[in-house]
Amino acid sequence: MTPADMSKKWHAVALSSDENAISALLHEDAVFESPVVHTPQRGKPITVKYLASAGKVFSNTGFHYVGEWEGKNSLILEFNAEINGIKIDGIDMITWNDDGLITNFKVMVRPLKAMNMLHQKMGEILAAAAS
Repeated sequence: MTPADMSKKWHAVALSSDENAISALLHEDAVFESPVVHTPQRGKPITVKYLASAGKVFSNTGFHYVGEWEGKNSLILEFNAEINGIKIDGIDMITWNDDGLITNFKVMVRPLKAMNMLHQKMGEILAAAAS
């Protein structure tokens, strides 16, 4: 799968919160690396939960990708959004295997104020999903 193919597939589900659509893009051993969780989250089920929750947090925030860099089986997608007057800058770093399934999804966010707010909002959504 080319970086352009993966970009198109990811853009189609990025804000969907559609766990089935997100799951279809992930390898069983996918790893999610959060800007606020110390340890990588391992496995498709937890990776799906984080990515679907992020879709909920970022809906109606003006979230949009503003830059894209590619390598062999990898993409870096720069994004902007705004929540409660706090401007958010971040990147999604996506790596996939030769079968076209995402093996690693790493998110980085700035500034610290935005990261702290996202930590709170993601925590609320993940806690509600666990109930």
